[in-house]
Amino acid sequence: MARLRVASISWEAEDVLSLLLERPDHQPLPGWAPGAHIDARWRDGLERQYSLCGDPAQPSRWRLAVLRELNGRGGSAYVHERLRPGDLVQVRGPRNHFQLVDADEYLFIAGGIGITPILPMIAETAAAGRRWQLFYGGRKRASMAFTGELSRYGSSVTFHPEDEFGLLPLDTLLAASRPGLAVYCCGPERLLEAAETRCSGWPDGSFHCERFAPRPAEAGSRVDREIVVVLKRSRLELTVPPGTSILEVLKQAGVGPPFSCEEGTCGTCETTILEGVADHRDSLLSEAEREAGETMMICVSRALSDRLVLDI
Repeated sequence: MARLRVASISWEAEDVLSLLLERPDHQPLPGWAPGAHIDARWRDGLERQYSLCGDPAQPSRWRLAVLRELNGRGGSAYVHERLRPGDLVQVRGPRNHFQLVDADEYLFIAGGIGITPILPMIAETAAAGRRWQLFYGGRKRASMAFTGELSRYGSSVTFHPEDEFGLLPLDTLLAASRPGLAVYCCGPERLLEAAETRCSGWPDGSFHCERFAPRPAEAGSRVDREIVVVLKRSRLELTVPPGTSILEVLKQAGVGPPFSCEEGTCGTCETTILEGVADHRDSLLSEAEREAGETMMICVSRALSDRLVLDI
């Protein structure tokens, strides 16, 4: 993990802070594209994922935003209560499983802090002269971050605070697919599930979303069975018993890729499959990627075959 310095902290909305991170030596940071996120380790191994929401053309600083979550696991509370400019933060990445595909037209749907990965997507789309619309919902106007930044786009942006207008009108927005339309959605699970359901019959590749919590259906009530995992480069053969993840067995053996969320949402532990069939239980890969069977998230996924050979 790299060690970055907090250059500044700013309020973007009620309960939302943005951070600018830079290298202590002011050298350029790794390049990234809209949709990318990083892992940030705040303290005591507390690690969370955050979308980069600044300008990819600005190589010296990364911007991210943190919502204060009252029922969170401590990461947002640490940022809001203890983090200060000049502090050092360990980060990993960036990685991108939410890439902006080439399309004739874009419909962006954001709920709350889900606006963060959408911001650089809009900037790139607008700069390219493509057609697009953003519908941005939140509990109330004061809790919606980056509204000033988005207002410069005029009628292309519709702000939809719930206390003023109710829920986002998904039945209207997603009534029917159109040739060349790509839908990008990020926000709370209830919004993602509702939007995904309405797009379920659309052409493949029309709907794109990013989750930072597991899908309820993927959180897992499937029956596990014992499997054998072969690590080709490490020349190891390991048995994974029921109720234990592949990642946990690899950690016990002292091998394996980096990992972060251990919930199948961040992509840090994505591993190439050389032989065998994965039982995908992540909340990240698309149906096409699952069917291709080239990679898997070993923190939650298992195997449909008795044996898996992994490129580790």
